[in-house]
Amino acid sequence: MTNLPGANLHLPEGCMAGIAMHELSLLENVREILEDHAQSQKFSKVSRVTLEIGKLSCIEPEALRFGFDVVMKGSLAEGAELIITELNGLGRCQQCGQNTVMEVLYDPCSHCGRPLTVVQGMEMKIKDLVVI
Repeated sequence: MTNLPGANLHLPEGCMAGIAMHELSLLENVREILEDHAQSQKFSKVSRVTLEIGKLSCIEPEALRFGFDVVMKGSLAEGAELIITELNGLGRCQQCGQNTVMEVLYDPCSHCGRPLTVVQGMEMKIKDLVVI
């Protein structure tokens, strides 16, 4: 795990405190994916990266923004613009079958109060790239 000295970031409810700062390693994975795709798809520069982050994923968008330029320095994405879109959490009730928007992990069903199974909002994906 990597911690950023002096970074005081809010940890979303339902996340464990010990995993709050894994964003730099996620950005390193993004950089590796970009490099792999650059080889296979024959591009040499990335000018914009759009990431889609689930609101229930325990990933801090501000930490991604903070670390993006540092992690991308010296790579084909150095100087690229980072756009982050957040995807709402969505759960399905096993009891009544209704889909419900989830604000935090472990939200109960808004219709019957029973537990929900998360169906959306835990993911992080590269949604779009602008390449040269």
